[in-house]
Amino acid sequence: MPPRNGEHNSRIGCSFCGKPQREARKLIAGQSSVYICDQCVRLCNEIISEERDREPEVEPAKVPTPEEVKNFLDQYIIGQDLAKKVISVAVYNHYKRLANRQETGAVELAKSNVLLLGPTGCGKTLMAQTLARFLKVPFAMADATTLTEAGYVGEDVENIVQALLANADNDVERAQRGIVFIDEIDKIARKSGHAPSASRDVSGEGVQQALLKIIEGAKANVIPRGARRHYQQEYIQVDTTDILFICGGTFHGLDQIIRRRVGEKALGFGARLNRREEHSLGEILARVEPGDLLEFGMIPEFVGRMPVIATMSELTRDELVSAMTGPRNALVRQYTKLFELEGVKLRFSDDALHAVADESLRRKGGARSLRTILEECMLDIMYEVPYLPDIYSCTITREVIEGWGKPELRFSEKKLA
Repeated sequence: MPPRNGEHNSRIGCSFCGKPQREARKLIAGQSSVYICDQCVRLCNEIISEERDREPEVEPAKVPTPEEVKNFLDQYIIGQDLAKKVISVAVYNHYKRLANRQETGAVELAKSNVLLLGPTGCGKTLMAQTLARFLKVPFAMADATTLTEAGYVGEDVENIVQALLANADNDVERAQRGIVFIDEIDKIARKSGHAPSASRDVSGEGVQQALLKIIEGAKANVIPRGARRHYQQEYIQVDTTDILFICGGTFHGLDQIIRRRVGEKALGFGARLNRREEHSLGEILARVEPGDLLEFGMIPEFVGRMPVIATMSELTRDELVSAMTGPRNALVRQYTKLFELEGVKLRFSDDALHAVADESLRRKGGARSLRTILEECMLDIMYEVPYLPDIYSCTITREVIEGWGKPELRFSEKKLA
């Protein structure tokens, strides 16, 4: 029989962790003198919960169609229809390739890595994150500006694979079907443009060279994250052949290279000037060719390993407004939910949303600057309004966004009396 409350038997303890009864807050007895302590019960519940929440990744027989991928992206990303179609087709072909690779005598399909071009705040990072969430595969994001050649101060390219392995719970099989997004890829262009560097470029051309092997497909030896480095450390080998790489960058100045190339085919100097005024940045980037990337400073081997190029345009005024209200995780919905938790109904007028969009266009920060603008405008309101006695609703107007007005507040009947 289990000991009664207040009685401690030195011979009785947890059968799982070995903790004696006097050190356990609660000891539960089972059959054949088997006991389990409260901490082991809690740990077992956590393990079961993690296994239940872990969703299976894309099965070979259930590869989503390009239309299904795009429809999911539409729920979170405003505009960029062309880029969504390009990525949807590339992802479909990539995982279809993995599903049919075992067929004997079949044509070998090449991997479709993606290069995203677009101004800041147009949704490149969000596109990759949303894609990985839809496919339920491990996802890792890296910043190209922190990468250096092996042996120099900075992060090695193998750290990217290490991060992907960690996000896959050190499951090598899952990691080898994941997605890697490398941001700011334009920052590792050659400092000398299309000409080879005269000196060693350890954070530019050297990083491009180092990325070639893992992007193309190689067996990278990585140390599990959290393990200590020592000479007897066992490495884990991860094959990057089936990992989909998506690289994104603003490529500031690439539009000038494209304009010069397009302008050379125009009828004259005046026609080239008119072309510059007529076309937006997104329209110019949509006409990019591999030669333009080479002139920008990317090496030919790297450009060749990015067969799919998707260009994204800057968001218009209406698209910025839609970005604040349309997606499932839109900013207006987030603020509305925060006030709703305090029992206050929050509303933004149409003029207020247009004012936020106008300020974002002025700052040239894209959708990323929307939250900054709203945080600046909502700071005093979130500090005071939700906690006013009997407050019922709060309306944000254009005057509030422009900084010279107060929000319209409504109070319950009790307050008015």
